[in-house]
Amino acid sequence: MKQDVLEPGATYHVFNRGNNKEDIFKEEENYFYFLKLIRIHLLPVCDIYAYSLFGNHFHLLLKIKEREELSSIHQDKTHLPFSNFFNAYTKGINKKYNRTGSLFQEHFKRSR
Repeated sequence: MKQDVLEPGATYHVFNRGNNKEDIFKEEENYFYFLKLIRIHLLPVCDIYAYSLFGNHFHLLLKIKEREELSSIHQDKTHLPFSNFFNAYTKGINKKYNRTGSLFQEHFKRSR
């Protein structure tokens, strides 16, 4: 299934779950790390309206900033901060728990 492009000014429900339905949050500090990375990677390109974090999946309700609010780097590449976010979280969890490979199922899902 082809994913919807993240367009400036659009609102999305973004979600994903752990690979093989495994937990992506193993302990309380993982939730805080996830939220810290959201602030670093996603807030420059979107506003978060709501989130739900569960043991093996998450949901975000967000709006991509308007084109004129985005840096020149992100105007045509709004997906890059999301990729960087998921990669950073996966690398952190893999290092902490001495694991390798994918943490999330495929690509994150989104719907307008």
